[in-house]
Amino acid sequence: MTTHQLHRRALLAAAGLALPGLAFAQTPLPAGPFRFTGWRGQETDAERGFFEVPEDRRDPTSRRIRLSYVRFRSTAARPGNPIVYLAGGPGGTATGTATGPRFPIFMALREVADVIAFDQRGTGLSNSIPARAPPAAPLTVLTRDAMTARVREGVKAAWADWTAAGVAMRGYNTAASADDIEDLRRHLGAERIDLWGISYGTHLALSVLKRHGERVGRVALASLEGQDQTVKRPARIDAYLRRVDAMLAAVPDVRAAVPDLPGLMRRVHARLDERAARVTVTIKDAPVELQVGAFAVQILAGGMIANPEVLARLPGLYQALDAGEMAVLAPFLPGLTSQRGPSGMPEAMDLASGISPGRLKQVERQARTAVLGDALNFPMPHLLGAVPGMDLGEDFRAPIRIDHPALLVAGTLDGRTPLEEQAEVAAQFRNRAQVTVENAGHNVFEAHPEVQTLLVRFFKGEAMGNSKLALPAPAFRLS
Repeated sequence: MTTHQLHRRALLAAAGLALPGLAFAQTPLPAGPFRFTGWRGQETDAERGFFEVPEDRRDPTSRRIRLSYVRFRSTAARPGNPIVYLAGGPGGTATGTATGPRFPIFMALREVADVIAFDQRGTGLSNSIPARAPPAAPLTVLTRDAMTARVREGVKAAWADWTAAGVAMRGYNTAASADDIEDLRRHLGAERIDLWGISYGTHLALSVLKRHGERVGRVALASLEGQDQTVKRPARIDAYLRRVDAMLAAVPDVRAAVPDLPGLMRRVHARLDERAARVTVTIKDAPVELQVGAFAVQILAGGMIANPEVLARLPGLYQALDAGEMAVLAPFLPGLTSQRGPSGMPEAMDLASGISPGRLKQVERQARTAVLGDALNFPMPHLLGAVPGMDLGEDFRAPIRIDHPALLVAGTLDGRTPLEEQAEVAAQFRNRAQVTVENAGHNVFEAHPEVQTLLVRFFKGEAMGNSKLALPAPAFRLS
């Protein structure tokens, strides 16, 4: 598992490793037609566009920032509403997503309408937050206390530097991004837009529907994250791990070696809580010895449960750790000792979306006994209070009734946004069709080829019913 395969919050484990020093973003690319290079070098005609918005709409003295998008023109004779893609993260870029395995879906949806890859404020070519200098040294103590202290210290220092540089950081929140999308609609000259998003992109879509729902037509969302689900409940992950453990019964050699996966994971974590392991890794061509506690391994496991191709390696990883083979962690750990500082947008969005007091108490109570503790959500709720005045409040997090036509897609092996959490979000949609992909994970849009077909049919306005698709079970292995 490489660094980019880890969940965004896992990579933010070292977000507090920043030192002072700012560098502003590169000169924006020009607007207009260009050749877009997508998945595996495929090229297509596209248009790059820009528009400006206030950085903080609540502060009339804040600067204006430039937001960017790429438009893939429709091939239809009479295009429908523009389809706006909302990337996950927070911190992912729509334009970056379009260069990956989701590129064929972008192209297919041109049958229906223009497809807009919109980089949210603070990301991609929409990023006006100065980059910070990399840290002088990696974090070498990977325990909960050490990692939490570093991330809080780093974000506080970054905030002070950004504020001194004139950046209105309190303008970076999901409500503001929802208003950006309404400004995008106006900029495009569209009466309505359709929304297509995944993970944090669904969290943003819910805010768009709450604030500007009358200007939205249809919505297709996957791996749902609700208004008060920035921090997932640890008990839901325990239920997910029990389902994974049951699947091992179909793999005799793995079952024989790992008779109880959650129990094995707990045993390894307890040992590392008692005494951190020492693991040597290579960083910038130099050996560095790390002290690795249970929390770091729990973060790694939280990344591995996102998608089946890496989930398949989980039993073997823990079997090796149980046998004292700590060197198996070496390929994974450099991502947790990141040489990058905070980027701003992800931290701000999470702090602003926050967590309700009742849910926070529930998460803290469940984390005491859960297999992964509260590591899955790092650096939330660990960052709470690091920057006062960011939280958008309970009205932002309140659920709503949604009558828009909706296509909701979920993978049964999504350990980042578990099915039980997604069901709570889906209940808000009164006019929904649900697609469940057996054995798919968090990246469900490209997991099964039929999903693309269903998306095209849905945005064409066809009536949709619930459907189930299936993929082979993960190839669980011990090495």
